[in-house]
Amino acid sequence: MPRRSRKEKSQTNVRDLALVVVVDDLDQAKDHETVLRNNDIPAIVKEQTDEAGESVGYAVMVPDEFLDEAHVVIESQDAYDDFYDLAFEDEGEADFEDLLDDEY
Repeated sequence: MPRRSRKEKSQTNVRDLALVVVVDDLDQAKDHETVLRNNDIPAIVKEQTDEAGESVGYAVMVPDEFLDEAHVVIESQDAYDDFYDLAFEDEGEADFEDLLDDEY
């Protein structure tokens, strides 16, 4: 089987990719890409633009056959992020320590 160049692979693969999520922030898109790759799901980030060429966000994309699994991974990660945001709100360490003292 002949080997294809990276350029040929990327052109072929882009057509076969499915959109998982679109976010406003490049760092968040890269975080999603990293989480997916850490879960053995190939992923890329592609900038989305409007008709005028202005950036409207960043798409995280995976091959079609990984789409369902990618949604589960991203939703799980978002749930963990929401939990940590609530659990560690900037209300001060003393409040958190008081809560622990009351529980135990």
